Amino acid sequence: MRSVDAVIVGAGHAGLSISRALANRGIDHEVLERDRIAQTWRDRWDSFCLVTPNWLTDLTDQGYDGEDPDGYMPRDEVVAFLERYGEGAPVRTGVDVRRIARDDDAFALDTSEGPLRAKAVIAASGAFQRPFVPDAISSLRTSLAVRTVDAYRSPADLPGGGVLVIGSGQTGAQLAEELRDAGRDVVLACGRAPTTVRRFGGHDIVWWLNEIRFFDQTLEAIGDPGARLISNPLATGHGGGHDLGYRTLQAAGVELVGHFEGSDGRDIRFADDLATSVAWADARFDMMNGAFGKLIAERGLDVELPTLEPFVCDPATTIAADRFTSVLCTGGFRPDYGTWIPWPDAFDAMGFPIQTDGESAVVDGLFFMGVHFLRTRKSSILWGAGDDANAVADRVAARLGASAS
Repeated sequence: MRSVDAVIVGAGHAGLSISRALANRGIDHEVLERDRIAQTWRDRWDSFCLVTPNWLTDLTDQGYDGEDPDGYMPRDEVVAFLERYGEGAPVRTGVDVRRIARDDDAFALDTSEGPLRAKAVIAASGAFQRPFVPDAISSLRTSLAVRTVDAYRSPADLPGGGVLVIGSGQTGAQLAEELRDAGRDVVLACGRAPTTVRRFGGHDIVWWLNEIRFFDQTLEAIGDPGARLISNPLATGHGGGHDLGYRTLQAAGVELVGHFEGSDGRDIRFADDLATSVAWADARFDMMNGAFGKLIAERGLDVELPTLEPFVCDPATTIAADRFTSVLCTGGFRPDYGTWIPWPDAFDAMGFPIQTDGESAVVDGLFFMGVHFLRTRKSSILWGAGDDANAVADRVAARLGASAS
């Protein structure tokens, strides 16, 4: 059996960033990728672009290297950036890790290219592993084309006719806008997603959030493990970035309704909770404004805080099923490590790893990268990978007896 000190599973931005951090510490390692470098990014829909400005990109030893720091990289530019970043890394593509097991003081990996032994395994298979689909989806009539967001590419891929989008987080809001702009009849079943604005006071909203250290929040500080499943504040980078949320979607002609509850075959039912969800989102807006206002006062800035127009709604609670030809599930993703990691007690009730700075608290030698709230709120995005990679690499080095830096 061939041996290596450390194996990284996944060659997305998290896997490549921890690879660079391990290389900086002189740790012998390989990166195994089932498909191609940045495959999860390649699989996003055609018009996908970042919601965070390019200047926030922060991998190990590498920030944004383009000419539009205040823009929002589209999908193909993200892929090209990661391909450049991965040049020279010990990546083996087309290698599927089927299972791992303990092998004395190391791990035995069952891969599509044969067995491999490693003293440490870093799971960097991404935060977007298994799309969430509500149980009530099974009640929909079989004539409806039901897709999860990972199977969506563009409006042209969907059958002609109305589209029901289930889930109003960043992805659901962006796709509802895209489908409406394409002339489709769109109904968006809404949950709770924080309301914000794209820019104010001469800065992008993410600049303001960074200044109040919003993305540096730890899960322990928030005190709610369920926060990992809450949408980030609604925004879009399309067209140079603009406001996106309940109000803009409603003004654009997207019909907003409450949570999807199921169907009796003839009608589709929705909870009467749209106003409650919007009120929750607006409360988060006010909380953020409070923090922004404090920052403005402390720095003596001449900036006026953003405000929201009143939201008026009278949402339907039933809609005829024959209004739609397609249903698009955009309710986020859930972890799915159990397909290849055989220690269920290494994960909490929601499937997230039980860990400290990426090191498993249950399985000695097992590490993680790219997980929601691995260390902070920004852990799963391009912005947080560099800091996390260095922290995880130090722990891997300590495990292997190498020097940390």
